[in-house]
Amino acid sequence: MKITLLQTDIRWASPEENIRRAEEMMDRSGHADLYVLPEMWATGFATVPEGIAEEEKVAVSLAWMKETACKHDCAISGSLAIRDAEGNYRNRHYFVTPEQVTSYDKRHLFTHGHEDEHYTRGERAVIAEWKGWRLLLQTCYDLRFPVFSRYGLAGEYDAIIYVANWPEKRQLAWETLTRARAIENQCFVIAVNRVGDDEKCHYAGGSVVVDPIGHIICTAQTEEQSVCTELDREALHQMRQRFQVLDDRDRL
Repeated sequence: MKITLLQTDIRWASPEENIRRAEEMMDRSGHADLYVLPEMWATGFATVPEGIAEEEKVAVSLAWMKETACKHDCAISGSLAIRDAEGNYRNRHYFVTPEQVTSYDKRHLFTHGHEDEHYTRGERAVIAEWKGWRLLLQTCYDLRFPVFSRYGLAGEYDAIIYVANWPEKRQLAWETLTRARAIENQCFVIAVNRVGDDEKCHYAGGSVVVDPIGHIICTAQTEEQSVCTELDREALHQMRQRFQVLDDRDRL
């Protein structure tokens, strides 16, 4: 499966501008089976969503994801700040294909930044499927909580997708934990961060794809850029058969 990481410099509360930039990056990078955008890629990390979050039923950003998936016969993954039909604000990670929309609501809301005061957290792990791949959807702060993503507890999967707005001052944690989640779950990790600035933080990117033994397959630098690579699911299965660590995992 060919994947493209879209490490964007998000324009604050400007869905149309962020859509335009994502389209330009996709055009430059060429066709992929899966494109991955950062957390809240259409607005920036809006901890106070009133006046910024989109109404889910009429969200232009979600409509663009659907239209683009159909147009390019691809999947697109990334989270949006939305208000659902019940009036709850959600940090909702969408995985959109031409056939369906799968969504995961961020479980670990970032209490340090008061995200929990405005958003309703998710309660369940979600696995999306695309072209024979099983992909666990996760969002930013979830990266710090290994139990929730544990293979066999969250479900069986081939890769974890993390979308994030992860600030530069905690970059070492990003680099360390993305590799740790890949190693402990014997899976690929696809992790996409943003670059640029908002009123509170500077973001240094470092979007990365990690293989199941912790090797970095590809990584982005500190500027806005797209990075492409290909993943081999059969090689993953062969590695898991050769070294069956997952058989000995805790099942408490």
